[in-house]
Parts: sequence; C-alpha cells; structure tokens
Amino acid sequence: MRQCKGWSAVLLVLLGLGSVAQKLPTRDEGLFQMQIRDKSLFHDSSVIPDGAEISGYLFRDTPKRYYFVVEEDNTPLSVTVTPCDAPLEWKLTLQELPEEASGGGSGEPEPLDQQKQQVTVDEGTELFTYKGNDVESYVATSTPSGLYQLELLSTEKDSNFKAYATTTPESDQPYPELPYDPRVDVTALGRTTVTLAWKPTPTGSLMGQPVQYCVVINKEHNFKSMCAAEAKLSSDDAFMLAPKPGRDFSPFDFVHFGFVPSDNGFGKNRGLTSNKISRAYSAKPKASDIQKVCIGNKNIFTVSDLKPNTQFYFDVFAVNSATNTSTAYVGTFARTKEEARQKTVELKDGKVSDVFIKRKGSKFLRFAPVSSHQRVTLFVHACLDAVQVQVRRDGKLLLSQNVEGVRQFQLRGKPKAKYLIRLRGSRKGASTLKVLASTRPSSKQPFPSLPEDTRIKAFDKLRTCSSVTVAWLGTQDRNKYCIYRKEVAENYGEEHRRREQNQCAGPETRRKSEKVLCKYFHSPNLQKAVTTETITGLESGKTYLLDVYVVGHSGHSVKYQSKLVKTRKYC
Repeated sequence: MRQCKGWSAVLLVLLGLGSVAQKLPTRDEGLFQMQIRDKSLFHDSSVIPDGAEISGYLFRDTPKRYYFVVEEDNTPLSVTVTPCDAPLEWKLTLQELPEEASGGGSGEPEPLDQQKQQVTVDEGTELFTYKGNDVESYVATSTPSGLYQLELLSTEKDSNFKAYATTTPESDQPYPELPYDPRVDVTALGRTTVTLAWKPTPTGSLMGQPVQYCVVINKEHNFKSMCAAEAKLSSDDAFMLAPKPGRDFSPFDFVHFGFVPSDNGFGKNRGLTSNKISRAYSAKPKASDIQKVCIGNKNIFTVSDLKPNTQFYFDVFAVNSATNTSTAYVGTFARTKEEARQKTVELKDGKVSDVFIKRKGSKFLRFAPVSSHQRVTLFVHACLDAVQVQVRRDGKLLLSQNVEGVRQFQLRGKPKAKYLIRLRGSRKGASTLKVLASTRPSSKQPFPSLPEDTRIKAFDKLRTCSSVTVAWLGTQDRNKYCIYRKEVAENYGEEHRRREQNQCAGPETRRKSEKVLCKYFHSPNLQKAVTTETITGLESGKTYLLDVYVVGHSGHSVKYQSKLVKTRKYC
C-alpha cells in the first residue's frame, strides 16, 4: 500500500497539480463511474482514467505525455491508440523510480523538486513503440505495478487522436467486437446506387450492448477509424496552425481557439465560448465529397444519389451507443455503372418532334440535312419549365441557353454538317417540348409569335356578378386567339394552376362548353398590340380559370399564363 501511495505522489508531481491535487483514477467500480461522469475531472489533464477513452490534440513535432498507475503487480494491461488526422508515433514506458522515491520507508516524503528531478532523469523501461495510422494496441496479461507513461508525437501535421487504457480488459470490452468475417461486401451495383452488406457484431447480438452502424462514403480512400472519417467530415478539420516559437498570440488567434477577446482589452474577461472555427479558416469538404449516415442496427444499406461511372469508397463502423467508442470493419470500394447511352432521336427537316425528358434527365437529338444548306432554323417550345439547350455542329459548340416558352435560333450552315442537340430537363419535374429544325426558308413560322409578356390582365373595376373583363398583348403577326373559361373551387391555388400550365396542350384538349370565343388580332405598332374581351354569362361569387391560346399558321398553339378571376357576390 505504501508503494501505491508513492506512485500517486509521483504522478501528482509530474502533473504539477500542487496543492489542488487531482484524485487518481481507480478501478473501484462505484467511484470509477462517478469519476467518469465528472467530465471536469480529466479535462485537459495528463491522466488517463482507467477504463475510459480520452480524446486529445497534438501540435506538429510537439510530443505529449500521458500517465496512469497500475496499482498491483501481475495486473493485465491494455492500451489502445487511435490516430485520426495523420500517422502518429507513440511509445509506452514503465517509469522506474529509485527506492528513495517512497521516502526510504521512513514515512517522510522528500521535497517535491527532488522527487521531480528523480523522475525526469530516469527514462524508464520501453515496453512498446508504434509508428503509423492504424488503430494499434499493447496488450499484456501480467504487468508490474508502477507509473506508466504514454508518449505521442505527430510529425506530419497537427492532429487529433484517441487513447484508451484499462487494467481489466476482459470485462471492459469498450470497443465493439468484429465478426469472424469483418469485410464489407457490395451486393448490388447500379448507376447511382450501391448496396452494402456486412455481418453483425457479436457485441450487440450476444452481449446485449447497444450497437449501431455508421456508413461513410467518399471518393478518396478508406478510413481506418471513425475519428479519421469525422476529422475529414468536420469543419474543425482546418484547425489553426501552431504559432512559431517566440510568437505572441493575438486576440484574433484566441478567437480560433474558442476565446472571445473583450472590448476592453485582450487579457480581460476572456471566456471559453465555442470550439468552432471561423469560416475563413474552415476547410470543410463539399457535401458530395464525404458523407456519413448512421442507420441503427441494420447490416444492409443502399447508398443512393451517387454519380454514375465514379469510384467510391465505403466504410462501416460499429458504434457502442453507450460509450461512443467504435470499431472499423474492413472497408471496400466500387465504381458505379456508366449512364446508359441514350438513343438519339433523328429530326426530320421541317417536321415537329415531341420530346419528353425525365426530371433532371437529358435527351439527344440529331439533325443531318440531306442537301447543302446555308442556314438552319431551330424552333424549341418548352411546354412546362425552362430547359437547357445545347447545339453542336460537327462537335463544335454553337449555342448553350436556357429556353422558356417558344424560342427560335438561326444557325449558320455548312455543307454535309451534322447537328447534335442536347436538351437537359428541369430539376422541378419532367419536361415536355416540341422541337423543329429546318433548312427551308419560309416566311411563315410553324409556331406563333409571342409577346415578351404572356400574362392575362383582369380589370377589377369592371368586374360584375356575371362578367369579367380581361386583356392580353399580341404581336405584329396576325394570329388567331381563342379564350376558354373553367369554373374552379375557391381553394384552387398556385400548385393546381402549375399542373395545368402545359403550354403545348392546345384548345383541342378543352371541352366545347369551356370555349368563350376565337378571334384574329395583330397591330403594326407593338405599343398598341393589346386586345380586351368581356366574358359574360358567369355566376355570381364564383371563381374561374381563364386561358388564352394563340394558334400559328400550321396549327401549333401556345397557351398564355392562366388567370384566376372571381365574380362579385353582390351587385
């Protein structure tokens, strides 16, 4: 017992705790549980509590030492170090003290400075060394009592790490145990999905401990530990560089360590507020570069929304939910399948083609004029949302634009040239288009011309219980305009209207009873190209949806933006 007290005194000297002595960790279970719950007990100290994992931070080329006591001879010992950001060098030594360290058996302690000198002079007995980025352990079934020192060094960069030490390794088992086959298997592979499967950890099924699985996906490499993946994932990965020797800290530096300088001066009222780093120093990877998802106790998982024809690395970690310790399975990698080559639609000269594109999808059209030509006229009618149009002539990019409504493009021709048109759909939903390519000069366009503003305006002051008056803009070209009405519910909203806003759906899709009238209209002066119409025969207090269709010479029509109107309830 005297020897144990001697080790405790030496450890207090090494830690420089002085009069405010830190109580040493013990394996008395009741006291141990109380100590572990008290986070302040081991915060930022050099003591490793027996049976608990600690997290630490290393500055580059600056060694850090941790100590713990083995109280009795012939005690089993296990020490595990987990590198996070970079490879580490670490060694474990048993500190040998002279007999005088315990006061020569007289019961009278020596002066503190003399004890410190005795401890620091003796390098101790080296038990184990390791250099690398693997999770490595030192395990011994029988060790002598004494003071043990764990020294860690990072030579590449500032780095995080985790360390664990226990004198009861058989009963502790803090890390989830791997199954006999710890590999992660790829069971299904698609263009944007990969299905993973692995054998469950015995820790959850046999030992009844709370275990969940976390899956990490990235494009660079596999990770050997959870903390390595989290260091890459976290915005705190780009921690502030260590100051050069002799350089003073400024208030700005302390902000990045979580300290906020006061307005009155650098040294006053400085409090620890957060361990987050300012965005200017953050090197958080893009969301698509690395992802982590915890899936509970399932051992099958499908990763979706991946990029086709891309190699990804997959890691699975078994995590003890009670202690937050984790064990890495043997990760795997896979390349998603290539996108299926789409069938190219052939456009015929002067013929309109209907094109459907899935949400976020794309379609390729090919136009190969038979005869020599000087110019190609391309008409694109986007029926719903805007689409992106790209045109290449013999591989050379001619145009790349977003198209809403009806657009006409004039492309310079070339003998025997071939044109490849790529249409990319909207992110909001599926897209429907009408496309026409022609080398024939024609004074009449297949699609009607449209004004820049295709809204329908309703005049509130002209509303009555049975009629509404509306107006819309025209163009210099003489076109046919047809107006339709439909009674709708009072809760008819923007979402309902958007579903029916297919500009390519012509008057032929409407009921005859919904038709109000058709008329021809144009004006040589664009400033006066506006027409009005009063719609009668309506019921009082009812809501109506009004649509105006403009019909071109070849019969193709375009719908203006729908308009909701409501008749007066009392007149």
